[in-house]
Formats: sequence, C-alpha cells, structure tokens
Amino acid sequence: MARANSTRFERLEQTIIVSSLLLMVVVTVQPILNLLAISFSDSAQVPGMSGLAVIPRGFSLDVWTLLIANPEVQRGLLNSLFITVTGTILNVTFTALMAWALSRPRLPGRRILFVFVLATIVFEPGLIPDYFVVRELGLLNTYWAVILYKLVNAWYLIILIRFFEEVPGELLEAAELDGANAFQTLWKVVLPLTMPALATITLFYLVYHWNEFLRPMIYLNDSSMHPLQVVLRKFVLDGDKSSMVGLAAMSNYQGAAQISTRALNAGMIMLTILPILAVYPLILKFFTKGTMSGALKG
Repeated sequence: MARANSTRFERLEQTIIVSSLLLMVVVTVQPILNLLAISFSDSAQVPGMSGLAVIPRGFSLDVWTLLIANPEVQRGLLNSLFITVTGTILNVTFTALMAWALSRPRLPGRRILFVFVLATIVFEPGLIPDYFVVRELGLLNTYWAVILYKLVNAWYLIILIRFFEEVPGELLEAAELDGANAFQTLWKVVLPLTMPALATITLFYLVYHWNEFLRPMIYLNDSSMHPLQVVLRKFVLDGDKSSMVGLAAMSNYQGAAQISTRALNAGMIMLTILPILAVYPLILKFFTKGTMSGALKG
C-alpha cells in the first residue's frame, strides 16, 4: 500500500513538473510566434489580429522585404555583428587569461588583486565619469568606446576562477612534467575541462553586446555606426516609419506606404531577436560536450 502511494506521488510530482515546464514554454514562445505571425501577415489584416494570434493572416513578405532592403537596417545589422563578435572574442580571451592567473595560488599579490576585482563590483563608476574617461582616451565616435567597456566582467571572472580552481592539480603537474608552459597548460588542459563555464560566459557576453543600445547612443554620434538596437529604438519606440518608407519609395518599392506600422515594428523586433536565438543551439552543444566529458572522466 505504501509503495502504491509512493508511485502515485511520484507520478503526480512528474505531472506537475512537466505541466509547469510546458506552461513556461508557452508563455515564452507565444509572444515570439505572435510577432512572427504579425510580421508575415497582410497589412490590411494586421489591425484585426489579437496578441494571441500565432498564424499569419493573408501571408505577405512585404515587411521583411522592406526591412532587408533598407540601408539603415543593413548597416545596423553589420555594425551589431562587428561589435558583438569582436567584443565577445576580446571579453572571453581576457577574462580567461585573468581568471587563470588569479586561480593560481602562487601568484604574487593574488589576494590584493582579487580585492580590486571585488571593488569594481561595489564602486562601479557612473555615466559622467565614464564619459570623461572615454573622451580623454580619444574613443568618442569609435566602435572601441562600446567594445572595450567591461572588457572583463567581474562576475564572469569569478565564475571562471572557481571553475579553474576545481581542475585537478595532478593534471596540471602532469602537463608541467611534459614541458608545457602556463599558456599551453591553459589551452590544452584547463580550457577543454571548463568548456561549460566558457560557453556560459560567452553566451552572457554575446547577449550583452547584442542588446546594448545606451552606450552606442551616447558615444556613437555618426548614425552610420549605430547598431541594430539603436535602429530598432528609432523605428519602434520613436514611431519613425517615415524614414524607412521614404527610403523604400526612393528604391521604387511599391506599396511601402500601405504597410502597417504594427507589422513593421513586429518585423523589426524579430530581426533583432532571431540572430541571438540562432546562437543558443551552438552554445548548447558545448554544454552537452562538457557534461558528457565530465561524466566520462568521473
């Protein structure tokens, strides 16, 4: 009797967990599907679509044709890709190097350096001092004003330090006996074992750079250097449809003026979301490899 009750309780528990996860998936995915449906719908049908609609009405590619053909959107997409890729590579590289150094017990002044790292979390400078520093360095109106900000994030640095400290000392000693220097040990021994942590901070840095719009608005005065998020703000939040439609008219694109502003905003939002969503499966692959590697070694 007790065993039957235990089985029923386990089934009820599994049902609650699965139902909760399915509900979270629906709540997360439904708004994205709604935006997709609106962006692919005929403009005349968009006003009648509710926030729960997930199927396009009167399938049309007018919104996406207009977005992709827009020179400002094209420049914004290329700028975002450059800032995100370059910034993430530099972020992960310098974070890994600094974490490797701070994880070594024999590093002189290790505790003092770690205190300085923690101080950057507590005493983070405001926007005005940051602006003066950028101006004095001559980085105004350059991509580096956006890329170099928080080149090493203190929180992500601490995550990597903890992972590096958990690498078995026997493996490090074996690498030293084989003649490997510090960089070779980091590259061939430590990084493969801490791939899940690297994948985690890589994803964090990617999302940060891709979604950043405040610093580009402040430090990039040239509109041709604006990333996609700034272009999104211009079209969606400011409701500036005229410039896009005007550019389309100059390109002899027929029917641009009849495109729904709501559909245009939905397409622009999806254009900024889809690239970062496409990265998740790639990062997940490293998570899986890292977990399987740890299981096999264990």
